[in-house]
Amino acid sequence: MTTVAATTLQAVLIDMDGTLVDTEDFWWEAESSLLAELGHPIGVAEREIVVGGPMSRVVDHLLRVSGAPLTPAELGDAINERFVELIGQGVPVRAGAKALLVDLAAQGVPTALVSASHRRIIDQVLKTLGAHFFAFTVAGDEVERTKPYPDPYLLAAARLGADPARCVVIEDAPTGIRSGLAAGCHVLAVPSVVAVEAGPQTTVRATLEGVDTALLRGLLTAENG
Repeated sequence: MTTVAATTLQAVLIDMDGTLVDTEDFWWEAESSLLAELGHPIGVAEREIVVGGPMSRVVDHLLRVSGAPLTPAELGDAINERFVELIGQGVPVRAGAKALLVDLAAQGVPTALVSASHRRIIDQVLKTLGAHFFAFTVAGDEVERTKPYPDPYLLAAARLGADPARCVVIEDAPTGIRSGLAAGCHVLAVPSVVAVEAGPQTTVRATLEGVDTALLRGLLTAENG
């Protein structure tokens, strides 16, 4: 019989782009417009490949398929600059996201934001989301290995003093889902651009609408029951 302690939700670790805020269109606009301006346009089929980052993987792929005469660092910096310009007036929050953050705070569930985006991007988006909802944030340029490696989620769980097996990761893209699973967490997937299938330790919902603390606790109970 599973003990209550084994199913206790100790922390919630949440991705940002495409999960809490609908920024994937902005990222694609930044990437595709820059390459088009350089005379090296890319097809929309590349969008599903680059969604979810991290930036190192994105720029390597875009340079390979476009042949643009830039170094990875130059293209990465240019994409980040264009993205910051695009989100300067704020970003749309995904349905159900703010209600979930409010509920987690009301229930006293430790929550961290774990993103492959760089620190300057996170800080900009937090102006819309509200930094007070998170105990801390982990940025892609602050870890040696970012998603799809488990490092960002392992770091977040450790900083919260939580067992990864008692954490729920919320993600939208395959790269982040692999990261959460590799860390040993249960993943709630809310797909944005790329379809995701349910599987071991992976629950899929169309949106965050109706997702609350009770539902997240239930994921662990169902898994360990």
